Amino acid sequence: MEKAFNGAKALKNYIAEALTPILGDREAESVTFGLLEDLFEIDKMKVMTNERLSLLEEEYDELWDAVEELKQGVPLQHVTGVAPFYGHKFIVNEHTLVPRPETEELIKLILDENKDNELYNILDIGTGTGCIPISLDLEMPHCDAFAVDISEKALFVARRNAVYLDAAVSFEQMDVLKDELPFDQQFEIIVSNPPYICDKEKADMDANVLEYDPHLALFVPDNDPLLFYKKIADLALTKLTANGKLYFEINEAYGAETKTMLEEKGYKNVEVFKDLNDKDRMVRAQR
Repeated sequence: MEKAFNGAKALKNYIAEALTPILGDREAESVTFGLLEDLFEIDKMKVMTNERLSLLEEEYDELWDAVEELKQGVPLQHVTGVAPFYGHKFIVNEHTLVPRPETEELIKLILDENKDNELYNILDIGTGTGCIPISLDLEMPHCDAFAVDISEKALFVARRNAVYLDAAVSFEQMDVLKDELPFDQQFEIIVSNPPYICDKEKADMDANVLEYDPHLALFVPDNDPLLFYKKIADLALTKLTANGKLYFEINEAYGAETKTMLEEKGYKNVEVFKDLNDKDRMVRAQR
């Protein structure tokens, strides 16, 4: 059995109207477009041209189950199970952070600073969904990408994403605070978006982030906000090639401290970069 609508625009308006009392006009509109594209590949152009469509009864049920979850505050990416990142869709679940736009800026910085016709070994530490090494592998055809994460459940998702997106990335489990790196290679690029939110910052965070994103990938002790950065910087001193580069996504509150720490460890050309919101968000250092 099929349920017909008078075009994609009518379906979009129907969903947005249901979500507006909870999310407000603008957010309801944005979430509705994301929901339709992720579930049924109905993009904005199909909505704007009011393309004819019909849904099977099971598709209609799936759609309204999703709408009910959204009304209860479940983030869109956890409702649909996918998140857009650097032109691709990545599988996400409760074991992985949802990829953020700020991390796309980190990818762009790495691509801008490194020629894509050279051979690079690239290592991502704390890979989560695998969005960083997979994106770099897809954008830099001459690179060999490697990645580690403490969570085997996150690595399962990352491996699925690599297969789905046809990327060649080697994934291994590792606790960067305790374990030796499971790769023998030297790396031209090491990158990490490690946990960097202090426990004291929880009170200022959105409830849906606290409820649905894994705390293991988010938080560090208040008394040691650079815990992971210091450990990774030490590891990179032994695993980077001469003049190899280390890239971090950082807590906006600790840009200066991160830069000082890296310089004290002997890195050169250390620079803090701001994101599109004019916040300290990325650091690059060179061995």
